Amino acid sequence: MRISTASISTAVLVQLQKLSGRQAELQNQVATGQRMFLPGDDPAAMGRVISAQMERSSVAQFSRNADTALAYSQTSFAALDQFKKLSDRAGELGVLGTGSIGTEAMAAFGAEVNQLLEQASTVGNARSRNDYIFSGTAVTTPPFTLTRDVAGNITGVAYAGDAGDISVPLGDGTSIKPSTDSTTNNGLAAFMTQLIALRDALQTGSTAGVQATRANLETSENLIVSSLSEHGAVQLRIEVAQAQHKARGDELDRQISAEADADLPSTIVNLNQTTQAYEAALSSSATLLKMSLLDYIR
Repeated sequence: MRISTASISTAVLVQLQKLSGRQAELQNQVATGQRMFLPGDDPAAMGRVISAQMERSSVAQFSRNADTALAYSQTSFAALDQFKKLSDRAGELGVLGTGSIGTEAMAAFGAEVNQLLEQASTVGNARSRNDYIFSGTAVTTPPFTLTRDVAGNITGVAYAGDAGDISVPLGDGTSIKPSTDSTTNNGLAAFMTQLIALRDALQTGSTAGVQATRANLETSENLIVSSLSEHGAVQLRIEVAQAQHKARGDELDRQISAEADADLPSTIVNLNQTTQAYEAALSSSATLLKMSLLDYIR
């Protein structure tokens, strides 16, 4: 059976194109380290990669949420710790104010309590990333509204935030509240109100007035301590979530890499083999294509 020269040429060219394409594909894999570039390269594996990438994106978002929540909770904790220190000192001054001291000493203690009050108002209206931390969900509203007399002294404190709680998603169906609740926020306003009462009682030399504020100051301190303990537990939960997100993210990265990355040693071997086959095909095709009818006549 005779095979026409045209048929031979076509078959040779088709084979060369296949080898050239395969060579280019392997060279691209070696250069980029990737095994797949189009869905058709491996549809099943591509589907698994896309699914893992979607989950990886979700895990990354939850991880960022956890970072934000932790920063918010840490800021709230630091502010509450400052309130605790102010409360401790106010309690000490309350004890001293009920002792056998003169009016000048009581007035001096009153002046110190006034400074404690000013510090408390500053801490109470603190922010985290431009959000007021004690305002509930009304994060753009200063939580504590102050009333001052003509001398500039604080004479009243009112809570201006709302009763809502900030909630941050940490996973599918899981969220956490990194801010203080409305009970704590209103309790801080009550604490500052007691500082006003303690200051006024000390400055007027009223031992009975000082004694009356001590029980309320203890109540406020208990509230602050309770909130500090709660925030410690919240931070622990967030840190556990961060560790889980990192572990899951690392596992998803490994899965994606296993599906999409090329096995470089194997790919290089295949590239060398394909290159040799391509060169051999070129050599053979050059010999075949230059043959003519005269070769057979001779």
